[in-house]
Amino acid sequence: MQQNLAPAPAGAGFAFTDWLVRAAQLKASDVHLHSGYPPLFRMNGNMTPMEQNVLTDAMLRPELLKLLNEDEKETFEQRKDVDFSYEIKGVGRFRCSLFIGYAGINGAFRVLPPTSMSLAELGLPSELERFSDFHHGLLLLTGPAGCGKSTTLASMINLFNEHHQGDHILTLEDPIEIVHPNKGCVVNQRQVPLHTESYARAMRAALREDPDVIVIGEMRDSETISLALTAAETGHLVLASMHTTDAVKSITRIIDAFPPDRQSQIRTMLAESLMGVFSQLLLPGMDGKTRHMAYELLFVNAAISNMIKDKKTFQIPQQMQMGKAQGMCTLGMTISELCRTGKVSREVARRFVDESYLQ
Repeated sequence: MQQNLAPAPAGAGFAFTDWLVRAAQLKASDVHLHSGYPPLFRMNGNMTPMEQNVLTDAMLRPELLKLLNEDEKETFEQRKDVDFSYEIKGVGRFRCSLFIGYAGINGAFRVLPPTSMSLAELGLPSELERFSDFHHGLLLLTGPAGCGKSTTLASMINLFNEHHQGDHILTLEDPIEIVHPNKGCVVNQRQVPLHTESYARAMRAALREDPDVIVIGEMRDSETISLALTAAETGHLVLASMHTTDAVKSITRIIDAFPPDRQSQIRTMLAESLMGVFSQLLLPGMDGKTRHMAYELLFVNAAISNMIKDKKTFQIPQQMQMGKAQGMCTLGMTISELCRTGKVSREVARRFVDESYLQ
């Protein structure tokens, strides 16, 4: 295997693209090139030095600034950080973030799969295919940073693309990560802020662009959330990503994004438009070399809709446990199963769920 790897760059011959090639070959999730540190790969969730040589600002700056177009350079000079995507032909795409720190310039690069993968290839539950049956309403995909949400989101877009014949799918991303060819649908991908000023502005425009499916890379503010709920109520299917760890926290985060005098209205809108929530986590395995996915899946029925409307979201997990036959499950249920089968230790499991789930 080692003989197929790109040579490790060092010193005057430093070329950052060599590190990206090596990361893709080694199946690392991220590459970190920081002034004052050696090159680091994130392997199975752990930061791993790839050599002893320390990178400097003088080595990194000219290489990393080559990646930026004029608008991105201007943004970087003004804000001292910038996000964008980058592609190496024959290797893959990368989500990139450049920023200035104490020792100089830094770059963090997320390794993206070259194409979207199926639910089965990702080891995701087959029940998620039911999301493709919906043609209106709000679907949420949630999880903390680094848990694989982007890959799952791409898989869901591909699912819609294959199952929704003749629809218009509009994605709003920051940045565009995986490019989706037209299959059963017409797919238009817009990048924030390259193609539009903000998510909120893109959402306002989207309602005039005749989409059937709107994909929001991240719901960041109350205006974007409000527009997403309006779109879901008016006959669009909206799939949105959020940095929350479970269904109840996702619902609470949406409601709490608004001032108290609007929360009753938002609660009603959410109760009527929310169709499902999928939350995922990656937990370190017993062998210290692998990570395993734990997930939670909620399909909103009449009972759950009433719980949202009546401020009784604390009852939702119990309803999810009762809905196992309908494909629902809680995070506690899947973490308990990982623990029971010896894939995840009880010590790790206890960080995420109550001990009572692990009996």
